Amino acid sequence: MNPEFIHGAVEIETTALGLRPLRLRKDLVDRFCDTQFSAMQRQPSGVRIVCRTTATSISLTTFSTRVVYLDSGRPGGKIDVLIDAAPALSTPTSGGDTTEVDFLTGATQRRTEGPQILTVDGLSEAEKLVEFWLPHNEEIEILSLEANAELHPVKDDRPMWVNYGSSISQGSNATSPSKIWPALAAQEKNMSLLNLGFGGSAMLDSFMARMIRDTPADLITAEIGINIVNGDVMRRRGLESAIDGFISTIRDGHTETPIKIISPFYCPIHEKTPGPGAFDTASFGSGQIKFLATGEPDDLGRLTLEMVREVLEGFVEKQKDPHLSYIDGASLYQVGDAPLPDNLHPDEASHALIAQRLIKQL
Repeated sequence: MNPEFIHGAVEIETTALGLRPLRLRKDLVDRFCDTQFSAMQRQPSGVRIVCRTTATSISLTTFSTRVVYLDSGRPGGKIDVLIDAAPALSTPTSGGDTTEVDFLTGATQRRTEGPQILTVDGLSEAEKLVEFWLPHNEEIEILSLEANAELHPVKDDRPMWVNYGSSISQGSNATSPSKIWPALAAQEKNMSLLNLGFGGSAMLDSFMARMIRDTPADLITAEIGINIVNGDVMRRRGLESAIDGFISTIRDGHTETPIKIISPFYCPIHEKTPGPGAFDTASFGSGQIKFLATGEPDDLGRLTLEMVREVLEGFVEKQKDPHLSYIDGASLYQVGDAPLPDNLHPDEASHALIAQRLIKQL
């Protein structure tokens, strides 16, 4: 498998089976990431295998590693195939290593099966661009890419968009990888996407600011706030300092690159109630796991989403930076939109709505 076929990864690890796309460098993971962050960066949100070919049949062989929360309502992994940028196929992943977790009992069960072979047949003999979008919510190793005609790597010379954010940027609750809001917006704007959305891990880490600073980019967006609130990791004064350090570090390497700060999307449980967030145990066994907010507001700067938006908007106004702008996340997913199925993450239709509204501001 030629690693030149892989787009949207930061690093490509060679394994006993093949190639594993990663969204952070190994040295950064080893130095700075906890178990959650490390797991999320191994899930290839925004990563795709891209080739140009006249083949009429193409086969991708992969080996997935996934955790399945039984009776949770959370979508499983899929691989999407686009032909000349048009959706052609979306198929669930299968095989590989699966760990099933029962929320009610805490029991886990693991099974291992063989690799998955995904074959796309009946294609035109004309030259075409073929993209396999890899699952945004499970790990995957790429064993081979084969066809009945030569496959050519593609040099992506489109503008580079680097997006930083939470599980909502990673794509939580969307059912397929090309339908998460960053992927939809990138496709519509014809940009090359590097998606640095990491579930539960958008905490304004300084190492992430340094990484983005050193990454080529024509556009940078930072979706900030929900993890800071539902993790209850800082107070207002700490956020004011952290956002300054984060954006200033990025600006050191991107003096005129547009940077757009996206404040938290509307989320009723945390609008006026601080974190920490927690599972709503009453939802166990219902078929849809839900979250709730457990904090109590105080006068010491304990953060809510409303407060985060105020801090972020105020920060942008004070900078007087013509290349820095603020996008109100509560206007992208807002009051009156379809309810969040788990009280925290938008469903696929809402991902599409977020993308449609955001495109107008990119």
